[in-house]
Amino acid sequence: MTKLRHFLRPEHQRVFVFLQGPHGPFFGELGRRLEETGARVVRIGFNAGDARFWPNPETYIPFKETPDEWSRQLPGILEALNATDLVLYGDVRPIHASALRRAHQMGLRTHLFEEGYLRPSWITYERSGTNGHSELMRLSLPDIQAALGNPAQDMSAAPAKWGEMRQHIWHGARYQFHVMLRNQRYPGFTPHRALNVRQEFALYAKKLASMPVNAMRRTIATRRVKAGGFPYHLFLLQLEHDTSFTAHCDYESFADVVEETVSAFAQYAPRHHHLVFKAHPLEDGRAGIPRKLAQLGAHFGVADRLHYVAGGKLAPLLDPARSVVTVNSTAAQQALWRGLPVKALGRAIYNKPQLTSPQSLDEFFQRPLAPDPGAYRDFRHFLLQTSQVRGGFYAAHGRCQLFRELLDLMLAETCPYSKFYGEKPLKEPRFNVVGR
Repeated sequence: MTKLRHFLRPEHQRVFVFLQGPHGPFFGELGRRLEETGARVVRIGFNAGDARFWPNPETYIPFKETPDEWSRQLPGILEALNATDLVLYGDVRPIHASALRRAHQMGLRTHLFEEGYLRPSWITYERSGTNGHSELMRLSLPDIQAALGNPAQDMSAAPAKWGEMRQHIWHGARYQFHVMLRNQRYPGFTPHRALNVRQEFALYAKKLASMPVNAMRRTIATRRVKAGGFPYHLFLLQLEHDTSFTAHCDYESFADVVEETVSAFAQYAPRHHHLVFKAHPLEDGRAGIPRKLAQLGAHFGVADRLHYVAGGKLAPLLDPARSVVTVNSTAAQQALWRGLPVKALGRAIYNKPQLTSPQSLDEFFQRPLAPDPGAYRDFRHFLLQTSQVRGGFYAAHGRCQLFRELLDLMLAETCPYSKFYGEKPLKEPRFNVVGR
């Protein structure tokens, strides 16, 4: 990395150092708005995709070395920049996990973004960790209810659809395109996912091209389920390469999850019940779930009782469902909002007594236990009062919504939980690195 000169800053000026963010213009726009408050903003980029979406080359610093060099040089970089704040998206990719550990050692404020725990109408903003590293993981429902003080208000309707899917896919394809064809300046770049850049770009392009055909297949599959007249359990699939799966559960692959679930269903669910697997809206086929379901259906003799729906709106499938099974999908909160029994197989902020079922899968498919609706109302209200910010990363109208609230949250001296628990973190931050 080019040697950095030591940046001087006026007393009390905030210096926000941005690392990697969501695909698209969100981080660039956020940096510009922070500069309007008088703060100084610097972006450290690790590939050509990062550079493409940062609008000001004068505040962009390319890091061209290997991840090992990043860990070694990081303290000097942060000191030279006179950093006061670190901003990033996701806390488990290696460059972020090492940066967060160092930032906490140096006493920097950290600002972590993630997809909304109540997506699609919100994003997540935390100070110490997200998902399985969130402050919420150590809070029990009695803790939350005591913090609220008064009973939560009635809940508004759960959102029925994703509003930014096309923009999400489009920005992702553009990002991978630049990394694939314009990354010569970054010889040390190493993707944090298993697939290489060309494979990632090919999957994004295939996803964009196949959207009309997949929409037709999805409509047919959804209608077949809704018109079948059979009771069914709904499995909410996730992206196998997403960090919520790779870092916050004990399964090696989604094939293992699906096999365990179909085995329990075949042996213990009533013989007239069906099992519907709904794919994540961004599923690109790399996990091969439809093929695995066909094999398991034949093996267990339940092929006519298994269904696969390739993404699409969740509400039409949730409303008639008997129960929901997932690893740790945030979409399970839409099931909890509806009072449906939920079995979570991984670590999730909502996987708490009174919300999710403590039963084994065998017991769950026989007689699933429903959540306490009052407890979930309190939990959801607490999320809305702390970590959830209305808006989205990918569409212009969603970003406009975010900025109305987000800048004040980031400029505040304390985290969103401080109004309930004071200024100190609820726990010592801990960040697992995704190694597969």
